Formats: sequence, structure tokens, C-alpha cells
Amino acid sequence: MSRYQAYAEYKDSGVEWLGIYPSHWVLTRVKFESYVKARVGWHGLKSDDFTDEGPYLVTGSDFIGPVINWDNCYHCDQERYEQDPYIQLKEADLLITKDGTIGKVALASGLNGNATLNSGVFVVRPLSNSYTTRYYFWLLKSNVFTGFVDFNKTGSTIVHLYQDTFVNFKYAMPSFAEQEKIANFLDHETAKIDLLIEKQQGLIALLKEKRQAVISHAVTKGLNPNAQMKDSGVEWLGVVPEHWTLKNYRYATKIYRGKFGHRPRNDPALYDGNYPFIQTGDVAQAGKHILNYKQTLNDRGAAVSQKFPAGTLVMAIAANIGDTAILDFEAYAPDSVVGFKPYENLDLEFLRYSLMAALPALEQTSTQSTQANLNIDRIGSVQAAFPLIDEQLEIVSKLDSLIERYGQIEEKALIAIECMQERRTALISAAVTGKIDVRGWQA
Repeated sequence: MSRYQAYAEYKDSGVEWLGIYPSHWVLTRVKFESYVKARVGWHGLKSDDFTDEGPYLVTGSDFIGPVINWDNCYHCDQERYEQDPYIQLKEADLLITKDGTIGKVALASGLNGNATLNSGVFVVRPLSNSYTTRYYFWLLKSNVFTGFVDFNKTGSTIVHLYQDTFVNFKYAMPSFAEQEKIANFLDHETAKIDLLIEKQQGLIALLKEKRQAVISHAVTKGLNPNAQMKDSGVEWLGVVPEHWTLKNYRYATKIYRGKFGHRPRNDPALYDGNYPFIQTGDVAQAGKHILNYKQTLNDRGAAVSQKFPAGTLVMAIAANIGDTAILDFEAYAPDSVVGFKPYENLDLEFLRYSLMAALPALEQTSTQSTQANLNIDRIGSVQAAFPLIDEQLEIVSKLDSLIERYGQIEEKALIAIECMQERRTALISAAVTGKIDVRGWQA
């Protein structure tokens, strides 16, 4: 914040979440400046009240950044809309969620018809022309407001922002002209930061695509650009080096499925023993090797599960199908996981990269009932290409090096995003509390 000047004089607010504020600002509360209403009591709408047309019915899930996504809003009939005139929305109304993820804020802009609220959302509107909701939006996005919420929910396990609590939120309010200046400043400066964050997120997405493309090319085309090629006759493989062998996975590796049957999935009588129990989440979070686990089985649980030896390549075949990792210890696994033990002359890590490249082909074979699912027969029926063991090891070494490099770039991008998000938060809080003076700012 060193590039911005402070105000000349400050006062101590005596408020834990606010601290000092510019001496010419006014210390006030929401209830002195704002009309705050929500849908209450028997006016609460149920799923049967939602319609495909009619007045908009806004919920917290319709908040997309600073605005309402009108295209995805539910609707209600006119009678329900007219039931509660206090929550009939107007252009530029400020909305804030009070249940679930509390404190999400959006402006009702671009309103092109009648709209009302479902339960879980407050509408906040100035009682007079004392403030602009654009400034209030940024105030409620600041650490000042989140500090107030945290202070008031200490010790409570229920995530709920009560109206009596919210209207007593104490803050310092500048003049209307300063509010507009602060809102313009934050609109402009946060948009610049958001664009930089978006670019870093785009870089991460490109890295993921690049990683998949590099793996796919290496395990289907090899590393020698001058190698003689042949048509594999397999869609996902295309042409492959002439000297590579084509075979189904069932002939390249032993495939066996986890199990955990004939019991309630969360039966406590089977857990908390001496046997490590890995699940799809452990595979997804592992990276290349599974080193940790969150759950264990006792003797009864182990008796109804499948044991995988150390050195097994495991794959999730439900939920996030295709996630793979190498198990570094003996463990049990449920039926949402399969294990692979390569036959002779197949490197375990090459097999892992091969399965990663084959994921689109594996997904095509998965069942699509309630969710994607694979089974041993479907995996085993997919055909892949395999070089001799020395070439497999060379490919693994090259891919390990490239994946590590991509991982380092991704890590730097994630750190950059975190830093920019912190700067964004700090800038908002500094501006709405008067820690920086932006009256002379110009875009």
C-alpha cells in the first residue's frame, strides 16, 4: 500500500474489527442507514413453488462474482411475488447471503423484470441518499465485515448471519462523493488484479493440457522422431513405432479389483484397526506415489476387503476415474479402486504413464448410469503400445523430468495467484476503511 497516501487525521473507533478511521468520516451502523429485509416465516418457498417462468426468485447460488446470473435464476408465480413487497427487488439493490456460505455479496444490476428473494438472502437498501450500494458492496467484501462476522459467530457451530446481528455491524462511512471515488477505484484496480489472476489460471490450464499431450505423445510415438511408424488400427494410438508391440492391457498386466462388500459402507465396526485402507481420495491427492492414508480397517474390515501389496499401481474407477498412483505400502482397497501388477518386461511407471494417456479411451468404455464407472473387463479390453524395457525406462525418465518442470511452473503460478488475491483483499480493506486516501486517484 506504500504507493498510496494516508489521510491527514484519524480517530480510534474503539471497534475491534475496524481500528482507526479518517476523522471526517462518520461512525455508524447498518440499521441507521439501511433497510434490511429477508423472506421469513411462512413466506419461505419450497421446491414446489419454483416455476420455469414468472418473477425471478434469487438464491445465493445465483451470485456470480459481483452480479446476479439472471439466466440461471429460478422463477415463482406472481402471487408468491406479491406476498412480500418488502423483498421485491429494485435495480442496484445489494444482496447478501445469510445462510450456508454467509457473506456472499452481489448487486442486483441488469434487472429486466420482477424479482424477489428466497430464504437465505438479505436485501440491503439505503434509507436515504447517504450511501451508494456500490460502495456498500465493497465494504461488505472487506476484511472489516468478515472480521465482524467472525467475531460474532465465535463458539457457534451454526453458520447463520442473523438480521439482528447484521444490522448492528459498525463501520466508518465517508461522504457520498468519497464513496463513489472509492467504488470507482476498487472497480478499476480489482479488475486489473482479476485479469492477472485469470491469466495465471489460464496458464495452469494450458500446463495441464500440455502435460497430457506430452505424456500421450511419448507413450504412443516414443522419443525418436525418425522412427519408422505403422498404423496401429487403434483410434487413441494412431500410428506407433514399427518395433513396438500392440496388446490389450489384460495381456500386459494382472488387473485386480478392490472389494469391500456385504456391509453398510460406513459401518464403524469395520474401521479403526491396524490395516491401512486407501480410497479414491487418497489416489487423487497422492501425486505419483501414495505415501499416506486417512482410514484403517480392523480384522473384520480386512476380512471383507481386498489387499494390495506394496508396489501396486492403483487406479480410481469411480468418481474421479483414471486417477493413478503407486502404492508404497501394503494396504486394503474398496471396489472403487483397481490394482495393476505388470507382467515381465513392463515397467510399472511406464504402465502408469500409458494408462494416463489412455484415459480418453478408458472413459469411452465406462458406464454412464448415475456416474462414470470402469471395471476390469473394460480396462483389460483397451489396447496399448509397448516398446522394449530399455526404451520404456528412457521414456519414463524423460517424462519425469518434463512433468517436474511443469509442476514447478504451476507452483509458481499458484503462488502468484495467492499473492494477488491477498493484495486484492488488502486493497479493498484499506480503501473502505480509509487507511489509504484515493480522493486524488484517476484511472
